[in-house]
Amino acid sequence: MSQNKTNPTNKSVDVFLDELENSQQRQDSQVLIDMMRDISGEQPVMWGSSIIGFGTVRYKYASGREGEWMRIGFSPRKNKLSLYMTPDAKKYQKQLDELGNCEIGKGCVYIKKLDDVDQDKLRDLIQTAYDNDDWKTL
Repeated sequence: MSQNKTNPTNKSVDVFLDELENSQQRQDSQVLIDMMRDISGEQPVMWGSSIIGFGTVRYKYASGREGEWMRIGFSPRKNKLSLYMTPDAKKYQKQLDELGNCEIGKGCVYIKKLDDVDQDKLRDLIQTAYDNDDWKTL
């Protein structure tokens, strides 16, 4: 059975943030860290080289593939913030419609910068996804 390519590392979250060239991404990342730490009660951990995650969850697909992933997390990508909080973002379409300027993928929500969205609604969305723990129902 194949292993996940993205796993928790010992890399410092602070060092990672300091290496970000875009000051807006550094600021937005700190806001997300504070928000996700508060929601999860967990400390941020680097997953792979560029994802900051909070908590872990064990998942198993119907195919038998299983592994560990973060309960919630994000990555400051080149032109957007990628938020990881569910394996099925469309499940939260109503909340996403009220969020502001964002895009969704299968399991990700993409935001260019936090000023583009209602941060209270974002917090509610992350809290709802965290509480639902969708990873356990794959």
